[in-house]
Amino acid sequence: MTTGRGTDGSALIGFRRHLRPEIVPGDAVYLVSEHGVTALPGAEMAALAPLLDGTRDLPALLRETAPSVPPAQVGSLVGQLTRSGLLDHRHPDDTPAADPAAEAYWESIGSDVRRRATAAPLSVRIVALGEADTTALRLSCQGAGLTVVDDPGAAGIDLVVCEDYLDPRLAELDRQRRADARPWLLAKPYGTTVWIGPVFRPGDSACWHCLAHRVRTHRAAQSPVCHALGGTSVLPPRAALPATVRLGLDLAALECAKWLAGHRHAAQDGVVTFDTLTLTSRTHRLTRRPQCPQCGDGSLTGRRADAPVVLNSRPKAERSGGGHRALPAREVWERYAHLVSPVTGAIKEIRRDDRGPALLNVYRAGHNLALGPRRMADLRTSLRQESAGKGRTALQARVGALCEGLERISGTWQGDERWERGTLRSLGDRAMDPRRLQLWHERQFRERRAWNAGGHPFHMVPEPFDRDAELSWSPVWSLTRGRHVLLPSALLYYDVPDADARRMVRADSNGCAAGGTLEDAVLQGLLELVERDAVALWWYNRTRQPAVDVTAFADPWTDRVREMHRELGREVWVLDLTADLGVPVMAALSRRTDRPAEDIVFGFGAHLDPAVALSRALSEMNQLLPAVLDTRPDGTGYACSDQVALHWWRTATRESLPYLDPHPAEAPRTPAHYAHRPTDDLLDDVGELRRRLEGRGMEVLVLDQTRPDLGLPVVRVIVPGLRHFWPRLAPGRLYDVPVALGRLDGPRAYEDLNPVPLFV
Repeated sequence: MTTGRGTDGSALIGFRRHLRPEIVPGDAVYLVSEHGVTALPGAEMAALAPLLDGTRDLPALLRETAPSVPPAQVGSLVGQLTRSGLLDHRHPDDTPAADPAAEAYWESIGSDVRRRATAAPLSVRIVALGEADTTALRLSCQGAGLTVVDDPGAAGIDLVVCEDYLDPRLAELDRQRRADARPWLLAKPYGTTVWIGPVFRPGDSACWHCLAHRVRTHRAAQSPVCHALGGTSVLPPRAALPATVRLGLDLAALECAKWLAGHRHAAQDGVVTFDTLTLTSRTHRLTRRPQCPQCGDGSLTGRRADAPVVLNSRPKAERSGGGHRALPAREVWERYAHLVSPVTGAIKEIRRDDRGPALLNVYRAGHNLALGPRRMADLRTSLRQESAGKGRTALQARVGALCEGLERISGTWQGDERWERGTLRSLGDRAMDPRRLQLWHERQFRERRAWNAGGHPFHMVPEPFDRDAELSWSPVWSLTRGRHVLLPSALLYYDVPDADARRMVRADSNGCAAGGTLEDAVLQGLLELVERDAVALWWYNRTRQPAVDVTAFADPWTDRVREMHRELGREVWVLDLTADLGVPVMAALSRRTDRPAEDIVFGFGAHLDPAVALSRALSEMNQLLPAVLDTRPDGTGYACSDQVALHWWRTATRESLPYLDPHPAEAPRTPAHYAHRPTDDLLDDVGELRRRLEGRGMEVLVLDQTRPDLGLPVVRVIVPGLRHFWPRLAPGRLYDVPVALGRLDGPRAYEDLNPVPLFV
């Protein structure tokens, strides 16, 4: 507050200009403001309040309240009101306010802000990109009390107006402001939605490149057009009215004025969007990317890849049907929900799939980056076109969608990963032959044209791997051997810019997982590999498996799921797929019972706890159900154009495919059939899975893909030899384990494997 003196050396004291005092005799003094009412009770306050009009100093107040209010009481009341921010102390020589309303505005923020806003000119430099109306912009600045200057050195802040936050000219402007450490505010006053902010503060906040990185991710729908145009961003036609442009300019100028006056608030670190159609606003928080090459340390991601993967004790904080976790689902959401935003978020949005009953609990988080760049023809070709989450509760499903979306982003090549060029021969024992992971059959290479004719993203057979091809290779940590090994980068990350490698190897999401902790993520990745291996052994060999007696698990949620399917005219049953590793793996299936086409959907689950494996299988089955909910008797209405899936839904029946039906001679599995020993620590579960895998001669590798700017632990877990449930039909476990388990008398011939490749 200002400190002035009256004629006898005292300051003039009065209520702040944004407060209107109203005295209700016998009740209280009410201070009325735009933001509410403050009641000041007491006869002494009623006597003092009319005198607090800014024309009296403290001695005058003491004289005029005497003798009804003792001097000590007056001093006490003035002190209390001052500390509460209700009084202002002004110099008697201060010029009377030319615009009392403007002073009231600034004073509502704080007297210090009011003093800075009115004591000296607030100078701003205008930078207009594109077709911005500089005359209108100057008028907006003047209306906010700003003085427009042309000299950068004389301006307290730059106001930069553009038509696109990805305008390439902003990169040079950002470089200049980081060089001279001057703040600048970015604004887009055009379009039906106005964008304001952030206030970039070199050295203290995110930079423009941090923001641009996020904005680009949300323009995936433009990727076919941009690719055809050589990377040029495509903007929609300008949609604006003079009133909406003026609104955007006025808001941007006002934000500059508030900044220069010293007012700080959280929204200045993000982008505020104002929808002129609905009159709604939203603040999109922007966080600095620690690995940003311009304002951070671009080596962070590479250094993470160079470090050993060290797992630590992680007590289980949550035990639910979705799994055992180190952090409860609500805590994970609270930590990472800020990463969901159509402007500054890593994920554009998370939305509930509203097809079907609420109990399905399916949430979606945008395009599945594991499938590569999106084309219009791809939008309905796969059941996994979007990252998604499922669960027993809406919160679990929402968190699952968040984690899967961030997992796919973390696994996408961004250019700061560790890599080196070489051939499999030249790298020697530092590198691992990727064929140990790919597991393509030689006949699949010979039949590539037929396999690839359908264009199914999960079934595309690459060219045979060339040991002498020079590729980019990246390090992966072997938990088994305690050292790094190299694998082709294109097998570890999505969208690696290595065309030669992508002809032979391609990353998919098998074994990729996110979790509240690194140990959580590794456990989930291992369980996914074990699950898909067991599914492949069953599916491609078409073996009869025991039923699971779901009633024996006495789970009310499971009962509700079965009842929901019955109400939809469907039947649910569960198969036990547990293989030689002894980890409970289950397949939940649901078929329509009211028409010839059974629209069979299924889901899979694996966990050391069989109850969790059952819950996960049912949840995944629910996740896939919306694709067939709106089908019609004529065979139309499917929410997916995948020809393999459509043929399956229209023709597969439980009766015609015996491997979908429980083994008639095997007793249904109950909890007593599984040798489950509960543990209290995720590390113990990881250790148990490692023991079982390594005991069968398999190696466990982990690539930590956690991105510094996201923070959510993400890993890719690799176990060479375990089978993918997509058609990877090379010799090995796929043929040998069913025989060892007694499911088959001898290995299936290649031509006798299931001709329907798994399509989920």
